Amino acid sequence: MIPPETDATADHQRASDMSTAEGSPAEPAQEAPNLKEMGVREGAGHGVHVKGLRAFYGDNEAVKGIDIEFPANQVTAIIGPSGCGKSTMVRCINRMHEEIPGARAAGSVTIDDLDVYGPGVDVTSVRRMVGMVFQKPNPFPTMSIFDNVAAGLKLTGTRADNLREHVHRSLRAVGLWGEVKNRLNSPGHGLSGGQQQRLCIARTVAVEPEVILMDEPCSALDPIATLRVEELIDELKARYTIVIVTHNMQQAARVADSTVFMLDGEVVEHAPTDSVFTNPRDERTERYVTGKFG
Repeated sequence: MIPPETDATADHQRASDMSTAEGSPAEPAQEAPNLKEMGVREGAGHGVHVKGLRAFYGDNEAVKGIDIEFPANQVTAIIGPSGCGKSTMVRCINRMHEEIPGARAAGSVTIDDLDVYGPGVDVTSVRRMVGMVFQKPNPFPTMSIFDNVAAGLKLTGTRADNLREHVHRSLRAVGLWGEVKNRLNSPGHGLSGGQQQRLCIARTVAVEPEVILMDEPCSALDPIATLRVEELIDELKARYTIVIVTHNMQQAARVADSTVFMLDGEVVEHAPTDSVFTNPRDERTERYVTGKFG
């Protein structure tokens, strides 16, 4: 049911479901982080600065000393062949990489004045600030549409009497409200693939992150659903800083303000998207975007 909710057993089950779906243990309800105290300035968007980032899987170095900046309120696309370190680098931004057994990272990732790898930084707070949308839509299978969006809000301690407003606003933000407003108690997994992905984006924006990371968010979608998600990305950048990993170079050209080309764990080129695709500075970039390798 839509709140108020009083069933403690159901809440415990939902927490278990979230642990299974996301691959990490559910967290107890906590207040949202105080961004000002953490060194994050108030404003519509927040730049991300990556310096000397190295990421390892055991002894294998997948990301090799990257320096890069993701400007506030812009969409940055990351392209490159499989295995070049795109997804690894993105997952380092919200410290998900270290959840993989044997994986570790070094260097700094700064959101405004906050180094997310700094001593004493709360990892849970970092992951609330930096939302993640995955390759395959992953609505929580036992939850309704409403509860899927409300899940993160409950974990951050949002009062039950405020849940409805937050959920409705988030569904409107992703253009899903008109399609689901009459079936909020229906299972989230009953939606189409494109609707499920927008539901997952609504779940991400509901907790009001500062940065949104997207790892191949349209790879499992049909062209019509892909177009709707791309339109949504363009709308969301007014509020968020967005980084999107994609194998689809046409998608990068459509949605991104700037594009990063990665190869063998290193950044080869980072420039305005038009420049990357029409006048690349590096020969390797030119060969990749013209389909000569990759």
